Amino acid sequence: MTFDQLTTLLVLAAVVAALIRDRLRADVVALAGAAFLLMTGIVRPVEVEKAFASPAIIALASLFVIAYAMELSGLLDAAIEKTVRLCRRIGSAGLWILIGLAGAASAFLNNTPIVVLSAPVLRDAAKSLGRSPKRYLIPLSYAAVLGGCCTLIGTSTNLLVNDMASVAGQPRFGMFEITPVGIAVALAGGLYLFVFSGRLMKTDDEPKTKRATADASADFHEPGLVGGLVGSAEAFSKQVEFQPLRAAVSLIVFVLVIVLAALDVAPIAACAFAGAVLLILMRVITADEAYHGLRPEVLMLIAGMVVLGIALDETGLASAATAALIGTMKSMSPTLALIILYGVTLFATEILSNATVAVLFTPVAVSMADAFNVSSRPFLVAVMIAASAAFATPFGYQTNVLVYQMGRYSYGDFLKVGLPLNLITWATAVAMIQVYFPF
Repeated sequence: MTFDQLTTLLVLAAVVAALIRDRLRADVVALAGAAFLLMTGIVRPVEVEKAFASPAIIALASLFVIAYAMELSGLLDAAIEKTVRLCRRIGSAGLWILIGLAGAASAFLNNTPIVVLSAPVLRDAAKSLGRSPKRYLIPLSYAAVLGGCCTLIGTSTNLLVNDMASVAGQPRFGMFEITPVGIAVALAGGLYLFVFSGRLMKTDDEPKTKRATADASADFHEPGLVGGLVGSAEAFSKQVEFQPLRAAVSLIVFVLVIVLAALDVAPIAACAFAGAVLLILMRVITADEAYHGLRPEVLMLIAGMVVLGIALDETGLASAATAALIGTMKSMSPTLALIILYGVTLFATEILSNATVAVLFTPVAVSMADAFNVSSRPFLVAVMIAASAAFATPFGYQTNVLVYQMGRYSYGDFLKVGLPLNLITWATAVAMIQVYFPF
């Protein structure tokens, strides 16, 4: 092992250990690792520059601005308010409609504002119907995560895997290329949650549940790992008065971005960037508001992890580790390798950030495909979904942390509901990947 390889391995181990301990913000940890690699010369300034200007970063930053413009217009608040009225009119079925709508919206918008806005509403609506909020808050978080698996922009993980695979010479994914698999996984998971989630949790109105406060932002505590993963909820915690013109323009721009990217008129990064700038030029959102909505903690986390991925590639450490891993799979079929890759990625996501997992396992997915002489598409889609759809702990995703505190759940509640969901989505994803992305 060379000096550069040993140093990179030690930095990777230190970053992973810091993320697991969760004493520092994840973006700070990732940037510290990147800075050390830069100072030692293992990565060059030009490579760091590419990481901070990658298409995934540009797309995410621009989409955050567009989503924030929609939030400032009161559009999301107005939609949720109408859904609450429906809930109170038709009973508990309306609560599941709200959960389903939150999942559908998460396919296009960041999960955090969706859950931050929906969770207090869902909790209060459940109480008004004499139902325990615990019955519905975990399904809300899980539905948002499942919805994010349905499109390329549904989660930052998908964009990051797509970007890193492109750097490795693989063709980019289309906006809705993973949608058939994502919808199948979301439907399977949603059906399970609807039928079984309430039975697996004690949903009586316990005193600790009744003590839940009415304000999501008051309940929210941002630990380092999960906080760095998807950003602070604070910006989305206040209700905004509905402004019809502003809402209509921001929604139209957002739809145009999706349509143009889906039709391959331009890459998603270019479409989203143009849409964000257009909203500023049209004065739908001010430049200061746009900067406020950028969510730099998310962008810096991803950029820092991309630098680490570059170091793994440049030093040859990634290829050596992948070769050793694949050497143990030579007697396996591609299907069995796909199952194992999904499982390992899923386990890693329960304790690490999505960006970390994407950086570590995207090169493995590409190398696996090369070793079996098959398409890399199935393996990349497995990494995309497994790196997001981890449900067995309350710390795998920030939306889980939010409802964990709001619903006063125990760790065991997430384990009892999330572990079977992990297995169901794992089986569904592997089966559907082979249908829509044959080897």
